[in-house]
Amino acid sequence: MRRARLAACLALLAAAHVGCARDRERSRAAGAPRDPECACAPAQVVDPTLLAFLSRARAAHHAADVALGAGDRSAAVRALEGIIAAPRPPGTPPEVAEVIADTHARLAELRSEAGEFDAAARDIEAGLELAPAPSHFQGHLYEVAGVVEERRAKALDEKGDREAAAQARKRALGLLERAISIQDQVITDTLEGAPEKSR
Repeated sequence: MRRARLAACLALLAAAHVGCARDRERSRAAGAPRDPECACAPAQVVDPTLLAFLSRARAAHHAADVALGAGDRSAAVRALEGIIAAPRPPGTPPEVAEVIADTHARLAELRSEAGEFDAAARDIEAGLELAPAPSHFQGHLYEVAGVVEERRAKALDEKGDREAAAQARKRALGLLERAISIQDQVITDTLEGAPEKSR
């Protein structure tokens, strides 16, 4: 899923970049003045550093998959942490913030699977700082936060700490309900903004 989103984003950005370059060449050949409103204006040409960052992130997620397939969770975590530590395009474009937020969510999943619940919670917090408004990415982070607390509750149950486990389950339900609410809002907003014929 993550690789598919990254691949789609890269494909769209690359297509826009190539399309703009072709339009500029046609305009030059025809001797036509450049339209100031053209989507190919210099300010809107895709930054190669953005393409490089997204490609690097996709490769790192692949590397994490390979490491997990070999049973090396630590190597998978290192690959994903590399995305967060990597140099970012100036201004942190929305695509970059989304990729990093999603990477924090995946790290939280991996850490919670290993019983590192507090570290997983810190990953969620860091991801939410990059997704402050309702979006798919924010909703996914709350979903993973709920899963983290669900796993914490199970671990506490196994230790015999029933009261703490019950509290963790309560937190899990609250977080999952918030994830559902956010995704409902995203769906509703998208449908309301969609052209009538596409409904």
